[in-house]
Formats: sequence, C-alpha cells, structure tokens
Amino acid sequence: MTNPSSPSTYTGPARSLHWLVGLGMLATFGVGIYMSDLPFSPTKLQIYSWHKWAGVTLFLLSVIRLAWRLTHQAPGAVAGIPAWQHTAAEWMHRILYVLMFAIPLSGWLMSSAKGFQTVYFGLLPLPDLVAKSKDLGDILGKVHGSLNLLMVTLVALHAAAAIKHHLIDRDEVLVRMLPFLKTR
Repeated sequence: MTNPSSPSTYTGPARSLHWLVGLGMLATFGVGIYMSDLPFSPTKLQIYSWHKWAGVTLFLLSVIRLAWRLTHQAPGAVAGIPAWQHTAAEWMHRILYVLMFAIPLSGWLMSSAKGFQTVYFGLLPLPDLVAKSKDLGDILGKVHGSLNLLMVTLVALHAAAAIKHHLIDRDEVLVRMLPFLKTR
C-alpha cells in the first residue's frame, strides 16, 4: 500500500550516494580480483593501497548514506506490487547495507591481521584492529572474499529486479532511482 505522505522518488543525495557507493563497490571488487593474481611488485603494493583507500572512502560514504537514509523518508511501496516483493526488496536493502559496512571492515581487519597497516591516502595511518596473525589473516581473507561474492550476487539480483520492474512490470520502481527514465 502506498503512503500518501511519502515522497514519490528518492532525493538527489540519496540517488547520488546509491550510485556512488554501488558503482564504487563494484569497481573496488574488480580491482580486488585483478590485484590478487599480480606477482609481488611495487605496482601490486600501490594497487593494494588504492584498493584500501577506496574501501575506507566507501565505508565513509556508507556512513553518510545510512545517516541520510535514517533522516530522510524513502518513497513508499509502488502501488500494485505484491507484498512479498516489497518485503523481499526491504530485506535485500538491509543485507546490502550490512555488506556496505562488513566488506570494508573485513578488509581492514584482514590487512591488520596480515601486518599491513592501512594508511589512508598515504597520509593518515589507521589503527590496526587486531594483532598480527597469519592464521587470522587467512581466515579474514576468506571472509572478505566471501562477503564480496555475496555482494556481487545480490547486486546482480537487485539490478535484475529493478530492470524487470521497468521492462516487464512497467512500474515506477527504477524511475524512482533514475528519474530521467520514463515509465513505459
């Protein structure tokens, strides 16, 4: 059921943060895949640094995004969408928000455990979150990788659902995040 007092579309900052964090996480995921197979070299170390800087930046943007979401009402359910789809979308968003925080944190923990301090933009050393431990670092590496694979899978499902709503259901779901689109 649509709430008459809720906005019909997401705010500009909400849309910007959605796309910035979403595309940033996918790009950082791609860099992570690429860098993991590189031979040890100064180039690999630089790419690892960039990857960590991106992770910290995405974590900070996620904090801003969550703060915005908690202080600004999102559009209500689109009329005509079955309740189970609305519930599924709500849970998808909740899980994606958890991943927006869990992925950078797991990377920071892994880096700490492996003995590689994160120095944000080469200027601001971040504290290690755990003591150096090869075994813990290996476990956290697997956790970080698994969380990333889960995120990529859920983002693909999220995008497929939005496209399905636009092309098949011809409703307003995607238009609320991309207002330049027209309902078909």
